[in-house]
Amino acid sequence: MLSAFLAVTGCSGKQPPGWQGYVEGEFVQVASSEAGRLDHLLVTRGQRVPAGAPLFALESENEAAAHRQARQQLSAAEARLEDLRTGKRPQELDVIRAQLAQAVAEEKKSAGDLVRDEALFKAEVIPRARLDETSSRAASDAARTRELKSQLVVARLSARDDQIKAQAANVAAARAALEQADWKLRQKAVAAPGAALVFDVLYREGEWVQAGSPVVRLLPPENIKVRFFVPETAAGALSIGKDVVLHCDGCPADIPAKVTYISTESEYTPPVIYSNETRSKLVFMIEARPSADKAPGLHPGQPVEVKVR
Repeated sequence: MLSAFLAVTGCSGKQPPGWQGYVEGEFVQVASSEAGRLDHLLVTRGQRVPAGAPLFALESENEAAAHRQARQQLSAAEARLEDLRTGKRPQELDVIRAQLAQAVAEEKKSAGDLVRDEALFKAEVIPRARLDETSSRAASDAARTRELKSQLVVARLSARDDQIKAQAANVAAARAALEQADWKLRQKAVAAPGAALVFDVLYREGEWVQAGSPVVRLLPPENIKVRFFVPETAAGALSIGKDVVLHCDGCPADIPAKVTYISTESEYTPPVIYSNETRSKLVFMIEARPSADKAPGLHPGQPVEVKVR
């Protein structure tokens, strides 16, 4: 943009006392990645805010519900994994122990009956069929005792490794879903990324904001710069990092600045100052950044005069 131009003396050959320039701002457009109604606008135009200050909040009922759902799903998945790792519950183990105690008592009784019936059979008091029945019952009761002992051992064990691995994967997926829901919920409340001036507010409370649409326009002091033009005969004396001073009407004192950019391409003097003396003059566009503590005193569009220190 060449609306600000170089003040050049005619053919006198005298070095001008300074170069005319203007202030520019590199604005930070603050938006949310999620769409929603603007519920709370917490800043006003012209206000200065520190880093982390809340700027605005969009309605978030749906995101809050999704966050609660994801949290509950994670809790359920973690509980299932813990259950697989610890085996049966204590109450279930107590049931198996009670059944085992009953089986042991029945085994002892049937073993005693078998000893008695073997003696009676030898004395020819009972028939062979009675002895076979008692022997079969004793064998069955002993097998039942062994079965319940094995069940008790297995009940104390955790689930198979492949089941635990599968459930651990479910827990990881549920945790990732919760993190995503948490991120979406946090996008509904936006804070200032750094200390800045609230240059403009683009929405009002109650309006619908599309995802990615800027709601607040910020101007951090470090994003303020001065753009000016120098003739090609003077451009060689300037370099990146060169100290310059800025003078503006109404400023209490000159403002120190450093050259941060020098255009690699020349351009003709803007037509607004066209004359026979300046029509062949080439100029270079240069940018300088004022010191951070003085930058807030400058305003975009403000004319300034730039001098070399």
